[in-house]
Amino acid sequence: MASNPNNNNNNNSNNNKHIGLSNDEKRVLLERYGYDPEDLSSPQQPSFKSGRRRKGVQKGQRKDGFVASEEPKPPRTTHKLLQVLGGKARRKKLLSPKGMDVRPMMEVVKGAAFDILQVAGGCPASLRSGRWLDLYSGSGSVGIEAMSRGCSEAHFVEMDPWVISEVLRPNLEWTGFLDSAVVHVLRVEDFLKRADQLVGKIGQFDYVSVTPPYTAVDYSDLMNQLSTSALVGEDTFILVEYPLRTDMLDSCGSLVKVSDRRFGRTHLAIYGPKWAQKKRKSEKSLLTTLHHSPSIPFKDWVL
Repeated sequence: MASNPNNNNNNNSNNNKHIGLSNDEKRVLLERYGYDPEDLSSPQQPSFKSGRRRKGVQKGQRKDGFVASEEPKPPRTTHKLLQVLGGKARRKKLLSPKGMDVRPMMEVVKGAAFDILQVAGGCPASLRSGRWLDLYSGSGSVGIEAMSRGCSEAHFVEMDPWVISEVLRPNLEWTGFLDSAVVHVLRVEDFLKRADQLVGKIGQFDYVSVTPPYTAVDYSDLMNQLSTSALVGEDTFILVEYPLRTDMLDSCGSLVKVSDRRFGRTHLAIYGPKWAQKKRKSEKSLLTTLHHSPSIPFKDWVL
């Protein structure tokens, strides 16, 4: 049967009506997919084929304007894995943050550090009295240990307000050293830069502990700051915890390396005055002599 040309024209006309979109319809369609309707007025239409990220599109944002929501971080919590090893607050448990936000000094390293300091200071039974500066203090474990063993005062430098309010301050209250502590809320590098201004207010320190997050510090720059710092005196002891494959100099300003020991992947260097190095060497020599002299009874050893 022959087709009616009028019917064909009508069909074509209906098809054209469905294929073509009005400007209003295009505007609605563009808005639905996150594009600017004003692009209709520009000769260049939005491209759906480009594989490159368009300028102005942020990381995590799709080309259609949709931004994936980031998962909320879990709340920070604490646990009691640390304790004071010696002195007045011995065996008292200390809070520390869970996770790796703060990495406290291992207790075996802390115990060895204070044993070395006590011997080097000429008083093996307790720490020589003085003032302690705890850099990168975190939980405050090192400075609290110092006050427990005889230090009269400790200054803590920590930049994380949550750690200070939820960990450091509760530890100071629990051990009874809050009144003997001063907390500085700022970066260690900034604290050391202000040393010339601070020394007139807080004076020099007898001990300085440096226990930074390994990957977040340049040890060369840090030790250079300490070697010229007005907060460090001629009789100051500096305790530095550092990782493997880190070059540590034999001196820090006028101070010499008294000890350098390894504990697995952790190293511990202690710098101090020259008289402490001589005393440590003479004591080692005496112990070696006594060890090889069985004629001298142990009860007669005088150290």
